Amino acid sequence: MADRRLQVFYTVARVLSFTKAAETLHMTQPAVTFQVKQLEEFFNTRLFDRTHNKISLTEAGKLVYDYAEKILDHYDKMNNEVRELTGEVTGSLLIGASTTIAEYMLPNLLGMFNKKFEDVNIRLQVGNTDAIVAMVENNMIDLGIVEAPVYNKNLEVDVCRIDEMVLIVPVEHPLANRNKISIEDMRQYRYISREEGSGSRSVIDHYIREQGLSYSDLKVVMELGSPESVKMAVEADVGIAIVSKTTIAKELKLGTLKALTLDPPLQRPFSHVRQKHKFRHRAVGELLEFAVGYCKLNSTELGFQIPEENQ
Repeated sequence: MADRRLQVFYTVARVLSFTKAAETLHMTQPAVTFQVKQLEEFFNTRLFDRTHNKISLTEAGKLVYDYAEKILDHYDKMNNEVRELTGEVTGSLLIGASTTIAEYMLPNLLGMFNKKFEDVNIRLQVGNTDAIVAMVENNMIDLGIVEAPVYNKNLEVDVCRIDEMVLIVPVEHPLANRNKISIEDMRQYRYISREEGSGSRSVIDHYIREQGLSYSDLKVVMELGSPESVKMAVEADVGIAIVSKTTIAKELKLGTLKALTLDPPLQRPFSHVRQKHKFRHRAVGELLEFAVGYCKLNSTELGFQIPEENQ
């Protein structure tokens, strides 16, 4: 019901990019440009300065942005309070998740949530942890779920699960019969890494530094952008890798990979991340509550540990 032109303008102004706004809104870039142009015609003034492929808000644009933020926030509150009176849980949620969580945790969780709340439409954005946190910071998504610690004090961060990371090796690898392995023991073997910006990479780099070594001490032969590509490379005997235990249930069952516990153990948090002072849509609260309950019931199967405060 809120003015679509205002919603589109607000998204463009927030990210200062017509292309990124189009991706966020699931619209074409020409459609986004048309909506903004209509609003400029309505006010009979430019809302953006466009120079050298960059855009910035004009003074009028800044004024409209401030009011748009208040108007859209009040609209969300009104919509939510009316829905609460009628007992409905409905609307659209834009969720962001880092790669491991999106591929191995969310499909089943969101499927079960949708069966319970059929009128809630969920759109999922997938990226590495840095990208998802940036989306939350820029108010581009309602909720982020990431796989590395988040240190921004302006964000509300709730740890939902503790995930264990392990070393995976081919079944015929010299290390395959070991139960535990240290970073020092790994140094002589070819290593496959996740890309920079990945939550896994960030946690692993920190862990290596805690052992008195650095990323450059490893024989890195490849950097890949997803857990699936890393596993395939290890199965092909390109190298060894550290991955979430959550991602290798199928390979362990089929016997195509061996998993070794790291010594000392390596654990990381899976966390919900959202704006601290942003009005929370009722559906977000329902999803958070559902996710916590789901992970408690499935913690053994998923390879998670439950933080004490959530038990």
